[in-house]
Amino acid sequence: MEFIAAIALGYLLGSVPFGLVLTRLAGIGDIRNVGSGNIGATNVLRTGKKSLAFFTLLLDGGKGAVAALIAEFFVPGAGQFAGLAALIGHLFPVWLRFKGGKGVATSLGVLTAIAWPVGIAAMLCWLITAVALRYSSLSALVAVGLSPLASYLLGYDDVIWLATVIAVLVFVSHKDNICRLINGSESKIGSKHHDDAASLAKS
Repeated sequence: MEFIAAIALGYLLGSVPFGLVLTRLAGIGDIRNVGSGNIGATNVLRTGKKSLAFFTLLLDGGKGAVAALIAEFFVPGAGQFAGLAALIGHLFPVWLRFKGGKGVATSLGVLTAIAWPVGIAAMLCWLITAVALRYSSLSALVAVGLSPLASYLLGYDDVIWLATVIAVLVFVSHKDNICRLINGSESKIGSKHHDDAASLAKS
């Protein structure tokens, strides 16, 4: 029962739509009516409120990390499952009819909490890809896609399964971005839709 409770707590923490909550508190309205309609930090940036986007990024990553850490503290062995539940909660929040964000920040938060070298490696992969190719979505896909390999190379064999499942879920959530990357219509960092995102990354 404690194990199940830890997973349930992970889902509930992950399902908190911080992007939606913060923009409503700021008087902006429903973030789902802005830009791409996503509740994540990148779309919050499109409101022009960089501080809100920063806190959305921080809280979305933090909720994944907190879910994993709390579960592991009280129920040893449940941390990875609670972290995964937090990601699922972010992707499919019951409060928003199971239509949530894309899960990048939450994924990195979970990985960092469970195995911080793997999380740092994933963040570095994101940064290097973003600087080199200037695609935010591709950077996210590379970061999570290489996290199972990073887990193996860094000696975290017990995290490989989690990193693999996270990668699959994030790839699925980015299916539209993948299509645009393939046909060449995906926006680059620094383009009209990503100017604010680039500014945040430099801050």
